[in-house]
Amino acid sequence: MLQNIYLDKIKKISEPVRQFGGLIILIIIVIFSFAILNNIFGEGEELIAKMKKEEERIAESRKQNELISSLPSGILAFYDGTDHYKLSLEQYEKVCNATKIIPQRAIMGANFLNFRAHHIYTINGNKIDETFVKWNKENNKCFAGFTVSGNNVGVDEKITVKGEVLNFLSTGIDTRVYFIKNF
Repeated sequence: MLQNIYLDKIKKISEPVRQFGGLIILIIIVIFSFAILNNIFGEGEELIAKMKKEEERIAESRKQNELISSLPSGILAFYDGTDHYKLSLEQYEKVCNATKIIPQRAIMGANFLNFRAHHIYTINGNKIDETFVKWNKENNKCFAGFTVSGNNVGVDEKITVKGEVLNFLSTGIDTRVYFIKNF
């Protein structure tokens, strides 16, 4: 009997008000469902940590871009006895950390000092497996290198050539390793 009274009252409400009420109930159900799913699958702290890390990376990238754009185009050196632009230790470290490109000119120069690496590089079709540019905090020096292998031509050998970066080349847009001093 009580149910019939409430059903009669609901039936007497105009159609647009009932539709609006249904919409509100549907919205509440959707929000409640998402709240439950967020509690089950939500990343919370991890997501915030990832976002902060990405923001720091972007800020550091902007700083490096500002540094690179402030440097003159051409060869950048860290040592005395050159007519090229001389980097301070701080600039040298920042340019090293910003540099990701090792052009073929630097690779070929380093290969000439390592005959086996040059041989593998030549027979594998000038294929480089990996390149790296890293700052060494202990020595306050920048090191670069690359790895060549003959896996694609049947030579089961992998050689890593590395050395100190003596010069960088600034294009105004990016920096590249210009010369690698092999060990």
